[in-house]
Amino acid sequence: MLSNRTGSARHRGKSTRSAVLRALTLVVVLGAWLAIGAFGGIAQGNLSQVQENDQASFLPESAESTRAGELATEFIDNETLPALLVAIPDDGGGEITEEQMAAAQELAEAIPERELPGGAALGDYVDGQVVVVPAEDGEALLLPVPIAEDEADELFSGSGDRVSEVVVQELRTMAAETLPDEGLQAWVTGPAGFVVDLVGAFAGIDGVLLVVALVVVFIILVLVYRSPILPFAVLITSVFALAGSALVVKPLAESGLLVLNGQSQGILAILVIGAATDYALLVVARYREELTRNAEPAAAMRIAWKASVPPIVASAGTVIAGLLCLLLSDLSSNASLGPVGAIGIAAAMLGALTLLPAILLIGGRRSRGIFWPKTPAFTPDALAAVDRGAGLWGRVAALVSRRPRVIWAGTAVVLLGLAAFLPTLQAEGTGEADVFLEDVESVTGEQVLAEHFDAGQVDPVLVLVEQDNAEDVLEQVRSVEGIGEADVLTDDDGDAVVVDGLVRIEASTTATAESQEATKVAGQVRSEVQQVDESALVGGAAAERLDTQETASQDIRTIVPLVLAVIFVMLVMLLRSIVAPLLILAANVLSFAATMGLAAIFFNHVFDFPGADASVPLYGFIFLVALSIDYSIFLMTRVREESLTHGTRAGVRRGLTMTGGVITSAGVVLAATFSALVVIPLLFLVQLAFIVAVGVLIDTFIVRSLLVSGIVYDVGRATWWPWGSRIPRDEARERSERKPALQGSSG
Repeated sequence: MLSNRTGSARHRGKSTRSAVLRALTLVVVLGAWLAIGAFGGIAQGNLSQVQENDQASFLPESAESTRAGELATEFIDNETLPALLVAIPDDGGGEITEEQMAAAQELAEAIPERELPGGAALGDYVDGQVVVVPAEDGEALLLPVPIAEDEADELFSGSGDRVSEVVVQELRTMAAETLPDEGLQAWVTGPAGFVVDLVGAFAGIDGVLLVVALVVVFIILVLVYRSPILPFAVLITSVFALAGSALVVKPLAESGLLVLNGQSQGILAILVIGAATDYALLVVARYREELTRNAEPAAAMRIAWKASVPPIVASAGTVIAGLLCLLLSDLSSNASLGPVGAIGIAAAMLGALTLLPAILLIGGRRSRGIFWPKTPAFTPDALAAVDRGAGLWGRVAALVSRRPRVIWAGTAVVLLGLAAFLPTLQAEGTGEADVFLEDVESVTGEQVLAEHFDAGQVDPVLVLVEQDNAEDVLEQVRSVEGIGEADVLTDDDGDAVVVDGLVRIEASTTATAESQEATKVAGQVRSEVQQVDESALVGGAAAERLDTQETASQDIRTIVPLVLAVIFVMLVMLLRSIVAPLLILAANVLSFAATMGLAAIFFNHVFDFPGADASVPLYGFIFLVALSIDYSIFLMTRVREESLTHGTRAGVRRGLTMTGGVITSAGVVLAATFSALVVIPLLFLVQLAFIVAVGVLIDTFIVRSLLVSGIVYDVGRATWWPWGSRIPRDEARERSERKPALQGSSG
């Protein structure tokens, strides 16, 4: 009896120590995440201050336009970022009157003297005199305002805006204050105007995008969990994970170790919220399942956590590895998205595996209450329903097991039919005006400018060529269709400016430098010029866009095979098989091709988009293949777990039945989260939102549940070759193998 009392006391002491240790762990985890949320929230709010949206800064130093730009600066004292104020009469027609000309001249003289907050003046940032240029048709006026390029991207004192933003906004304010009284309407456009409007479009990332994404996720979680409390636990995890990622990304961007642009910041927010919610769904689903088998929530969480760690870590690791392959991109915007996205995925994983379990257990023995009103009850015989194939996904699993080959082959045929439209996707690139999906001042101003002025003169194509070849090269440039005027840069005496044996040719395009037409002209100029002088360099804004598009196309050929190889290795290590990873990869590549084919149909014939950025296929591939592989990982890790006990085919039935609901919920959440990108009215983000949302839904409802499950069921135990010795043989196969033997013996 003394021994029993002693043992009981030891048990109570051990239980008490375990409870104290759990409580301390919860306090430490929650305290750490509160600190991350506090400091990371501030960093998230200030991320826009470290954005870099200048296309030229994305190109590598080896790019021809980059090298041309560096040499071109030696020919002039200072490079400028032009802001172009263009004005026409209110009625849209008729000639400019003398009064209107005088008002414009008065505005030009007032621009340098305009006071800015902090005691500065516009003239401090304007490099040169502001003059009024009347159009040849007499129906428009142009005021070029050259912003000093070395100061344009700096933060304006006393605000979070850059100098270029402050100058352009002040010009727009001045024009609105003075010109309408004289019957003029005006727009500020040009390179500076486009940059400011692009930054303005991205301004919604910190507020509107985040709110829309969280509201959408909350609604879906309420429908999934049918609980008013549990969704908040998942959303809190997502928000704190986003704060944690910002806490790392901001100092790296400030130090120049990575480039953060507006679209990368938007993708980071969506990626973290979507991934954290997906991982949280897996943890919660397994925890709910274990609560039916364990009386104590802590014991249920311990088992659920151990079961959730391998698939979540493997999933996050696969996505991180795929994203880091972007480091091989020659575009700094793409290359930096790799570590930015990887940091976000890592934060999402840590949040789901540490913060979420702490929140779910914060109620102690009453922790089941977080599921209210559908609180999971302790029912040890809960697995009986799985064996009976109960529920929607039990019926789907039964359907797949009855006709596996017909189902996966039919699914593959449908996906191949959609993939046939992939070559029709127009992803050669777009002009700056095509980037915006709603009216902005810079686009309207550009249209007015092109109607009344030779718009290509503002930002011409630059050719750096040896002096001896200048005449021949100039003749070739002038022969290119789409070139308006072309001349060698001269000094005040009319002599050619020569620097280290080179001269600078400036060629204006008939189309604006921001258009895709000018980009194509720059490519033709480069081809013609280098036939005369292979060492000649072609630069300028149009050439920079050309190099960006060509580099993006090259990135696809370099990065896609590497991503596939990395994911294959990760899957081999996780599933301990070669066949299963090959089947999964083939299914996901087919899913990607079908999605892009469907996107081509909608982009070309439904939405009537002007084309797509050259990076769209690469981003679509990275996010679709790397993210949608998650669902195959979630499914196949559970299939392997069940196969070790019940055989592969029974493992497929049980795995699909037990994970169908949570994986479908995760796919819907991720698709809805990426769909939130459509609130940012930019072509690239809307197209990416469509591709990822549709692709994830295809993968969730079709590829994972029908194609992958059907193939694995059909292939059977060979799926785990060559390390499948621990997997028992399928009963159905054993019966089929015994049947011929029995027939032979009876004969």
